[in-house]
Amino acid sequence: MTQTPTAHTPAQGKARVQFTVPAQHPMVTVLGSGDSLLRVIEKAFPGADIHVRGNEISAVGDATDVALISRVFDEMMLVLRTGQPMTEDAVERSIAMLKASDSGESDGQETPAQVLTQNILSSRGRTIRPKTLNQKRYVDAIDKHTIVFGIGPAGTGKTYLAMAKAVQALQSKQVNRIILTRPAVEAGERLGFLPGTLYEKIDPYLRPLYDALHDMLDPDSIPRLMAAGTIEVAPLAYMRGRTLNDAFIILDEAQNTSPEQMKMFLTRLGFDSKIVITGDVTQVDLPDGTKSGLRQVQDILEGLEDVHFSRLSSHDVVRHKLVGRIVDAYEKYDSQHGTENGTHKGGRGRSGHKGK
Repeated sequence: MTQTPTAHTPAQGKARVQFTVPAQHPMVTVLGSGDSLLRVIEKAFPGADIHVRGNEISAVGDATDVALISRVFDEMMLVLRTGQPMTEDAVERSIAMLKASDSGESDGQETPAQVLTQNILSSRGRTIRPKTLNQKRYVDAIDKHTIVFGIGPAGTGKTYLAMAKAVQALQSKQVNRIILTRPAVEAGERLGFLPGTLYEKIDPYLRPLYDALHDMLDPDSIPRLMAAGTIEVAPLAYMRGRTLNDAFIILDEAQNTSPEQMKMFLTRLGFDSKIVITGDVTQVDLPDGTKSGLRQVQDILEGLEDVHFSRLSSHDVVRHKLVGRIVDAYEKYDSQHGTENGTHKGGRGRSGHKGK
């Protein structure tokens, strides 16, 4: 997008900028269907006036706002040049990243276009990409480090992005197999109370990992890969006594590991392997008196070479927008009342015991 001078002089104290959208980009790709993308920008900068005429876009307002609006459109054009469409969510996240960089809340090393155009995995016409700056840094950390912890609330893509990196590593022959594991502990439930065989009892706890695999691989190939041992999905207890070489290993729901289980799992690391551990320390479902291994391990391994902790927040939630607001509301309530997830620490809420 090129900026062009304009003959109109803005009111005193106001700045003005004008852009020309290249002819190869239809205006609907820039403004959105029914001007939906334009409305997102207008809502984010209520003090600015944005006008469109043909392929010319002009903005008048506070100098800081106008400069940010100019950068938003520039980043949008960089994304569109890759052939990737812009969405309302992508525009909102681009604006948030630029505002955070402008205010000094982030270091601004990565631009919105760099975040939004980083492809991790393409499967059946769908491409998996990070959607926030923290997600991009999490993905980059997985490339750079042997052990990575992804810690954050529900919906931040911790497990999904790790799964995508695992499939990518398998397809590029960086590893020979993928191992996915979870502790068999859930809110208010114990395996003994569930009907069926041991496999049938365990299966519900591992179902989210199967679901992610189905998004990333040909569903018909998954049983074959599992039968061959190329992909293994098993409860954490099955890891004891093993050494895992040439593997991409993911431990999900790690907040529900005990300190002993966490140490056991970390020491399974073999040659040419990579470990990603994901969890949400605000949703611990361990019995009273049992410490969370994920909480403790941060104090033990923080700063250790080749171990990285990626921390995501409600700003990185990529589910329904309401999920992020729910996470924020619980954090606010807990900080005001000294609770965890709305229940007293060490007490028992409706969803089961909360560990410390």
